[in-house]
Amino acid sequence: MNERAIDCWLTDMDGVLIGEDHALPGAVELIDQWRANGTPFLVLTNNSIYTPRDLSARLNRLGINVPEDRLWTSALATAAFLRDQTPGGSAFVIGEAGLTTAIHEAGFVMTDVAPDFVVLGETRSYSFEAITRAIRLINAGARFIATNPDVTGPSPEGPLPATGAVAALITAATKREPYYVGKPNPMMFRSAMNKLGTHSERTGMIGDRMDTDVIAGIEAGLHTVLVMTGIATREDLERYPFRPREVIDSVAELLEK
Repeated sequence: MNERAIDCWLTDMDGVLIGEDHALPGAVELIDQWRANGTPFLVLTNNSIYTPRDLSARLNRLGINVPEDRLWTSALATAAFLRDQTPGGSAFVIGEAGLTTAIHEAGFVMTDVAPDFVVLGETRSYSFEAITRAIRLINAGARFIATNPDVTGPSPEGPLPATGAVAALITAATKREPYYVGKPNPMMFRSAMNKLGTHSERTGMIGDRMDTDVIAGIEAGLHTVLVMTGIATREDLERYPFRPREVIDSVAELLEK
């Protein structure tokens, strides 16, 4: 396949393994093959709303059998980052169960009284009261962390404002930029590799976006694979000054014959 022996994989979820409500070509077979071969892998998502249990159930409904411990979200990466920065610290958290559970399990106390961090994640209903509290806490000295920089997310009715958009609102009010943990920060991939105990030299990253998956994969030193089943088009390849190592139509092309 390439000059590097790739024996560990990180893969994006939406646009690579699943579409809106269906498994994409080769996804079921590739995950089954990795599990049968004992290949280390993690399925990644920038979405911080859902817990690994939620995501595992969603994938299983589509026939893709991914255990909970094979999922790595921006919420889990953020919790790992916080634990590394300030073990046993405190945080004011705006987000859903995926984020609050991860931060709780990282040993953090969640509070709105003088927290070490304000952590912003995805949520279905942003509260003006919570955003106001976040602004005041950041102005008082709390460090501002956000799970991912995506400014919009999809919905059946059209785009929804996402973490990056709400972070911009808070930045405008505080003059403080957040530290984003999720893609395209290569830290998301490095923390995933730490979880697996693997090295970048032997790890591949499969994604459907040049501006997040591919650039972060390159910066993390991974073998990058771009699929055409999601956001990216062949024309996109010409718009960026960098290239993935491989471009394939779908993950079906990665199956061992």
